[in-house]
Amino acid sequence: MDEVIEKKVTVSLVRKGLKHFPPNNDLFRLLGLPQIEYNSEHVVDIDMSRNVITHIPKSIDDFVNVVSLDLSNNQISNLPPELLSLQKLKSFNCKNNRLTCASFPKEFGKSFPLLESLNLGGNLFINFPSEVTEITSLQELLIGANRIRDVPPEIENLQRLQYLYLGGNHLPRIPVEVGSLTKLRSLVLCDNKLTELPAELEQLKQLSSLSLHNNLLTTLPPEIIKLTNLRELSLRKNPLVVRFVRDMMWEPPSLLELAARTIKNQAVPFSGQVIPSSLVRYLETACHCLNLKCQGVYFDSHVETVKFVDFCGKYRLPLMQYLCSPKCYSPYSSGSSSSSSSSSSSDTDSDEDNMVPNNKLKKVLLG
Repeated sequence: MDEVIEKKVTVSLVRKGLKHFPPNNDLFRLLGLPQIEYNSEHVVDIDMSRNVITHIPKSIDDFVNVVSLDLSNNQISNLPPELLSLQKLKSFNCKNNRLTCASFPKEFGKSFPLLESLNLGGNLFINFPSEVTEITSLQELLIGANRIRDVPPEIENLQRLQYLYLGGNHLPRIPVEVGSLTKLRSLVLCDNKLTELPAELEQLKQLSSLSLHNNLLTTLPPEIIKLTNLRELSLRKNPLVVRFVRDMMWEPPSLLELAARTIKNQAVPFSGQVIPSSLVRYLETACHCLNLKCQGVYFDSHVETVKFVDFCGKYRLPLMQYLCSPKCYSPYSSGSSSSSSSSSSSDTDSDEDNMVPNNKLKKVLLG
């Protein structure tokens, strides 16, 4: 074993026009190494990216000491069972090939106890390959630029993940289980079809970079301001600001709600002995308006708008808020001066504004 370690070989055959993975004899000849002194057990690093290789040969199992394998930018459509013999593999790059969920051999997810980095981007996946969620040693997973439509809850098995790239897929949502990946430092969700984010993302306390550009987000969960280590937030090309300001919806309250608001706002006492129990239950569902200068309540009818939370002196992050009427939203106030409008706008900000890490966030990209 000491001899093997002393004679570590790196195989680099990038852009050689290879159509096949070279047999061992040809491999060392191409490298200019005498086969009498070297064999496949000396190889620790293989880079055959940017060729036209269509399949991985069964002889791949001879390279038992390989730590890094790069077969990216080829035409591979299947991973043979013999690949599972590479028990020491730490990095596997197979991006930009022709892989599908049917390409994986049985036990793929349980055969690489040391694998830390896996790149499957730019393939033909429509579904998230379940085998990947079994590789619990992963610290870096890149599976972007596919056509994946959902991420399974089993993603929570990857508790060592620090970098997760899901950009360039067809995801309408991400599962709440992503919030359990508490070691994540970078999460890339750009170029998808996301319309909302789970509040559970607030659990990603180590997250420093979050890419959300080119989605369909109309707002962000307020919990996002609890990500105190966040330094980069990309939001460009989302409708979240324009749509909410332009299309703020308001349906006037019913007579029942107007009466209930009066009772709550005027602190009129009530009990089940005076009014029906159904009305008592209704009155108990009152919600307080988020404008701190307004002491009003609402029930079914409310204004959906955006509160802009200051993340750093230059950028403001839009978060959802509910108000009891358009009057609590400054652009709808009539007869107010610019100074009073500014004051009213600040009145709608909650104490959460003070939780924003102004000295932490370095880059917010609103486009």
